[in-house]
Amino acid sequence: MRIVDVVTTVVGAPWRELTFVELVTDDGRRGLGEVRMVTKTDTLVACITELADRHVIGSDPFDRETLAFKIQHAEYGRPGEVTQSALAAFDIACWDLIGQELDVPIWKLLGGKYRERVPAYANGWYQTDRDGAALAESADDVVARGYTALKIDPFGSAWMTLEPAEQRRSVELVAALRDAVGPDVQIMIEMHGRFTAAAAAQIAADLDPLAPAWLEEPVPFDNPTALARVRSATRRPIATGERIHVLPEYRAIIEQGVVDIIQADLTHFGGFTGLRRLAGWAEAYGLPLAPHNVCGPVGTAANIHFAVATPNYLVLEHFN
Repeated sequence: MRIVDVVTTVVGAPWRELTFVELVTDDGRRGLGEVRMVTKTDTLVACITELADRHVIGSDPFDRETLAFKIQHAEYGRPGEVTQSALAAFDIACWDLIGQELDVPIWKLLGGKYRERVPAYANGWYQTDRDGAALAESADDVVARGYTALKIDPFGSAWMTLEPAEQRRSVELVAALRDAVGPDVQIMIEMHGRFTAAAAAQIAADLDPLAPAWLEEPVPFDNPTALARVRSATRRPIATGERIHVLPEYRAIIEQGVVDIIQADLTHFGGFTGLRRLAGWAEAYGLPLAPHNVCGPVGTAANIHFAVATPNYLVLEHFN
């Protein structure tokens, strides 16, 4: 089985465009992958086209490690978000083709069934005014649909610090949310890496009575010193990593013990092949994965396959 063509389709969506990649083989099979970029969709498509011509067309989809090596190392230059996203689309589609050839689901190829059900938390549900009553009403709808966890960024357009009144308002929004969903629904706090270490530490202290499940990207992901300050200031778990795209960049935050939950994105981290390596490394340090997932149906399905077979997979992010 050889790959003879790569077909890319971009689908418009209300929030981010979906990029689907099909690897077509000489026996007529099609393997499917998907990436959802924040921006740079045209750049991604150009990268897919260029890498496909050099490394994908003519290859055997079983040779995933060879493909990853060529794209990550044989190319002169350092892989980043766009390159790793293109690789992820290829990799996911290759696994799809392998599953078709062997007539087994991908979760069996990844190690078999570790769990029967994959827990998920809701994101993107709070498209309301920054108002406690409106948030509470939306949260009630989310919980009624079966979610037992949900994530929120209550901080508006804050950057680096919050004025006292804005900080009180943000905490009050989370308090209204907690009152609405009760003590048993998890609330994840999204901070988008926008705060200084001092501001994030104070926010963490103010939120502590509301028992957030984690604080996500309280400071920029590439500042382990700032992460360490926040880590020491709170009892709540620190989650980060959605904007880390290559394995070595995790070394500092994992080995320095400043992260509690790993959030690499399957579709921006080289696909199943890349994320499996990270999962093993995280397991050695006793760390769970809660991969970033803003994908449509294909990327979300890929995450579910990965979650079924991965013991230290904690929870799936889900935009619905």
